[in-house]
Amino acid sequence: MNSGKREMQWLKKAYPIKHNEIMENNWMSYVDSGKASDEKILKAWVSKVPGSLAPVHLIVSTIQAMRNKGYDVKEAELLIDDGLKAIESKNFGELQIITSKIYKALNDAKKDNLSDYWNYEVFSCWEDIEKSVKFPDKEKVNFEEISLEERIKAAWYAKLIGGAIGTQLEGYLTENIQEVFGIVDYYLREPETYNDDITYEIAFLDAYHKYGKNITSNEVAFSWLELIMEGYSAEEVALSNLRRGIYPPYSGTNQNYFSDWIGAQMRTSIHGMLSPGNPKEAARLAVIDSLVSHFNNGMIGGMFNAILLSLAFVEKDMKKLVLKVVDLLPKKSEYYKYAMQGVNSVLNSDSWQEAWDKNSSIMEEYSWMHSYPNVIAEIIALWYGDNDFNKTASIISTIGLDSDCNAAPVLSTLAVAYGMDIIDKKWLEPFDGTIKTVMRRYREVHIDYLIKMTVESIIENS
Repeated sequence: MNSGKREMQWLKKAYPIKHNEIMENNWMSYVDSGKASDEKILKAWVSKVPGSLAPVHLIVSTIQAMRNKGYDVKEAELLIDDGLKAIESKNFGELQIITSKIYKALNDAKKDNLSDYWNYEVFSCWEDIEKSVKFPDKEKVNFEEISLEERIKAAWYAKLIGGAIGTQLEGYLTENIQEVFGIVDYYLREPETYNDDITYEIAFLDAYHKYGKNITSNEVAFSWLELIMEGYSAEEVALSNLRRGIYPPYSGTNQNYFSDWIGAQMRTSIHGMLSPGNPKEAARLAVIDSLVSHFNNGMIGGMFNAILLSLAFVEKDMKKLVLKVVDLLPKKSEYYKYAMQGVNSVLNSDSWQEAWDKNSSIMEEYSWMHSYPNVIAEIIALWYGDNDFNKTASIISTIGLDSDCNAAPVLSTLAVAYGMDIIDKKWLEPFDGTIKTVMRRYREVHIDYLIKMTVESIIENS
């Protein structure tokens, strides 16, 4: 039945209602929708991170993100003060107009030919990566020393631990964390499993368990639509695009100002877990996933953590591991430049504090949610963590930034390499194995189920 006939069928069944009541209440839904729209706009300007209460100013960060991607955003920047004044006076109608003008300026922004961004190659798909990187052959993993099941179990618990400690600190600068807490070496409050980062890994695992290594970006996208209720920054834009029928890779590029941010990097350790000793396959899966919401450097950030976890199955020395992973990034990318900046800082420093101090000026240029400062944080933590879970957890947490996105993959890396023995019982005691999320169908899931799905997927696709 075509759409016109279907609509007429419904119309024929519709009859006017005899009533004397005033229908004012039915119109109030429009008022409620307007209030919700105002609240959403206000939240985009001024909000707080749910787990840490760090301040976020997403509209300003959006402008910054476009400048980082090599565009002239001066026109948009001129409107920031007007927006802040509208917030102060609670003039939400004016704030709607100003916000619209900012997005218009960003959508029409011209390339800034003086930006360093354009001095690097742009990578848009797996074929681009394959041409640029010579991946090693798959290595055989010693599962007699530490079984596959134990490594995967340790990795999932490490994700929970990293997410829990990181969620309490994300969005703050290193010096401010140290001023309040000193060196962080344990949870700052009772840990919880609610974390938006892990939801995307579960969504990928759910799809991969069905489709295996032939999985496509569209199938990952459909898993998002089925399971994930809401996103943030790049993922929010991608979900909006998907709901309007804009599929990968365009879901990651269509008005997606955040496509170089940390979103892909935060969720791709699962791809490495699914590809033991096979960095090429880990990178390929990461690209398939990343293209749902990211592009170019954001996509390469996804590769970083996937390769990291994959090689952790065959390399237990974290310093050697870091060097191997960075060497498998596209050398002509801007992402590689910043990863190498992190490597050079650890090679020429005596402590993690000294290494981070050499990089801290990056925060004047990039958001704490951008992939670049966070990959540097990961490199520093793994380098100075001395293959020790407690020490690595302390460093990555104390550095701050997008700390949950960093702590989960970093600690999972150690867990894959060393198994459950590396995780001190103090980190595990608060957890009973139940994971609570804000996902559909996975509102509450036991960690054993995710471990089982992961192991089965590895065996079926090996």
